[in-house]
Amino acid sequence: MSSTSALSVRVARKATVATDICTLELVAAQDGTALPGFSAGSHVDVHLPGGLTRPYSLCNDPKETHRYLIGVLRDPASRGGSQAVHEQVQEGQVLQISAPKNHFPLAHDAKHSLLLGGGIGITPILCMAERLANTGADFELHYCTRSIERTAFRERIAASSFADQVQFHFDDGDAAQKLNLATLLCAPKAGCHLYVCGPKGFMDAVLKTARDIGWPEGRLHYEFFAAEVLKSEADASFEVKLASSGRIITVAKDQTVTKALSDAGVEVQTACEQGVCGTCLTRVLEGVPDHKDQYLTPEEQAANDQFLPCCSRAKTARLVLDL
Repeated sequence: MSSTSALSVRVARKATVATDICTLELVAAQDGTALPGFSAGSHVDVHLPGGLTRPYSLCNDPKETHRYLIGVLRDPASRGGSQAVHEQVQEGQVLQISAPKNHFPLAHDAKHSLLLGGGIGITPILCMAERLANTGADFELHYCTRSIERTAFRERIAASSFADQVQFHFDDGDAAQKLNLATLLCAPKAGCHLYVCGPKGFMDAVLKTARDIGWPEGRLHYEFFAAEVLKSEADASFEVKLASSGRIITVAKDQTVTKALSDAGVEVQTACEQGVCGTCLTRVLEGVPDHKDQYLTPEEQAANDQFLPCCSRAKTARLVLDL
């Protein structure tokens, strides 16, 4: 089965695991059928009621083949995805999802893994902890939330084999238990890799602290759930040319490239629509993109040979795309 094949799954269980956080346990629509395997850090694109598609990280043990487990935060700033999960998706409902994809894998050569999860960003991090515990790897997990009531999977972690390797940090707790990034990151073990996922402000703080201290970029691993919308007065209309046909399509000032392409009858697969999941990644053959994503590394952006058309634009008057 290819990574782009659609899977039919049934919602076997929907549960509230913390304030404003629910989980969906997804099993094959045909009872008893094994689901495609996945690695720690993977996500699936879930097709939701209303025509929305959103990526959600898998947070169960990668050894499990009978189910996928996702956790979803009800976000007041949602563009419809989290609201659909919380209000419309019900137990017994059949959904279409993608096969698992992994843009946030573990580094197999790490001597030690430092896992940092903020809020709902715990979902891929928890899956990583399960995998590392299964293999006997050396790791520690720091889980940061606003309060105990908003801390998902507390019971699961407490009952796990790696419970003593987890530290909780609550914004409303005392100063002694709050996470001190400078102290935590100041003296990494040899061969230590850092993994972080959570709200953008949390991730920016973690990554900036690590970079300022001198962590090598190759040992920093991260996955954004949502991107900051980057716009400027310099944003203007431009053209994209389809290499396969030579067709030229104008992208208006207030229009995304994917919307302009769709209006012209050219569909590019999307999921997050914010430049964080990589689903719409497209090769650029000519021209210079104006990168506004949180998916590509700074080095990949500097190469200017690919971009995410759901959010990025152009610095040149035309981009030639491998479409």
